[in-house]
Amino acid sequence: MAEQDFSAQAGNIEEFVISANTSNRAVDMSNGVVDFKYYESVLSNGITATATIVETGYTDEGADVKGGILDGLPIRGGERTDIRVMDAQPVHNELNFTDEGLYINRVRGADPGTQKDLYFIDFVSKDFLSNDKTRVVSRYDGKISANVGSILKNVLKTSKEVEADETAFEYNFIGNDRKPFYVCTWLASKSAPDKAVGATAGYFFYQTYDGFKFKSIDKLLGQNPVKKYIYNNTGQTPPGYDGNIDTYSIERDIDLHQNLTLGSYNNRSIFFDLLVHQYIGRSFSIAQQQGKVENAGNPNDFIVVADQFIDSPSRVMSHIMDYGTLPTGKNADQQLKQWRERKTESNYNAPEVMVQSIMRYNQLFTIQVNITIPGDFSIRAGDMIECDFKYLEEGEPDATNSQSGGLYMVAHVCHNLTPKKTFTSLTLVRDSFGKKGGFDNSPTATAAQSVTPGGPLVPDVDGQNRNPSASILRLRGV
Repeated sequence: MAEQDFSAQAGNIEEFVISANTSNRAVDMSNGVVDFKYYESVLSNGITATATIVETGYTDEGADVKGGILDGLPIRGGERTDIRVMDAQPVHNELNFTDEGLYINRVRGADPGTQKDLYFIDFVSKDFLSNDKTRVVSRYDGKISANVGSILKNVLKTSKEVEADETAFEYNFIGNDRKPFYVCTWLASKSAPDKAVGATAGYFFYQTYDGFKFKSIDKLLGQNPVKKYIYNNTGQTPPGYDGNIDTYSIERDIDLHQNLTLGSYNNRSIFFDLLVHQYIGRSFSIAQQQGKVENAGNPNDFIVVADQFIDSPSRVMSHIMDYGTLPTGKNADQQLKQWRERKTESNYNAPEVMVQSIMRYNQLFTIQVNITIPGDFSIRAGDMIECDFKYLEEGEPDATNSQSGGLYMVAHVCHNLTPKKTFTSLTLVRDSFGKKGGFDNSPTATAAQSVTPGGPLVPDVDGQNRNPSASILRLRGV
């Protein structure tokens, strides 16, 4: 007997209490929320949420707030909201924001009437708002990963967990009065993991429900899948899978022209050395990465375009080397001594990192797939999941597509809860086609394997739907 399909089941809003800014009044709007969406993305420094609220003006006897809460509470921005929601999985997963709460960033789309009011409220985390009031002014020496943790804990003063993959290089820098999220995102593009230096540069800085993440792309792709899903048009979940994919669409497969423009296959960087008035040219191609980086797909399918499109650089970039700047040392004497001994050494190994990270960011978004699954609030941005898609093959009703199936990284997450159903929309990305070796994706074999339990368009805080570029980390303004 097939497992029950949970896609039509409703989750539950356990708590949705909005507290006033200027008084001790609070109102529970659990019954007025007709749609709740929670968002995470590896391209976003903060988590966000949106609630659609319909209210009739009715209040219980003795309630502090009479009439609509927009003017009755009132809501003027920055109100703390304690939210707790649960999905409809057999073992419920919870999103609980009652310890620190989420904060109202904006009320939009208000449609007042004589019988009911309808409006949308956008929420952000406290750290997201604190970022706008905080500046990084100090100098930092040592490994980037350690300094990112220091900025988040000591400057932003977040109480959230910070998980940072250790970086290979040391980099000395000054905050220059920039915001913490801007600095951390800037540092991500300069980072390489402490393994296989030479091909694996590139980090993401983002926030999930569990806290802040400063993660290497290579290590993200090397994770074990947390869930396994299948798309079979039956609405039923075969044995060996965690759920059925309700909807499936390919947002992007291959865009050769864009990949060439972004230098995804071959690029050249020119580094100007102002100390000796010379320049250094460094070319880097996808062929130099093969076998040295983690792939979501089959490593043998990593290079899929014709040689004529990768045999020469399609993008040229320029950089200035920073020789003799910010020498390491706790005082002026130590820094001067260090400068004298290593004045011809750069503060940052740009030729070994920059050319790699630019290419790696672009490659990761080569393939983008949107899926909708029964609501599962345990899935986070940055997780790896495994998907199988049925393949039309005569005489093989259980055959799955060996090219589109396999491992994907979760780039964007939207957990959506309504009174009638709960579902999760995922944008999945990968850098190559095919299935990684060592995975047997047949239902029989999958049932014996150990699988660790665990919207395509991401509204930013301005309410606009974002379709993040395959090549650009969205930086917060200075």
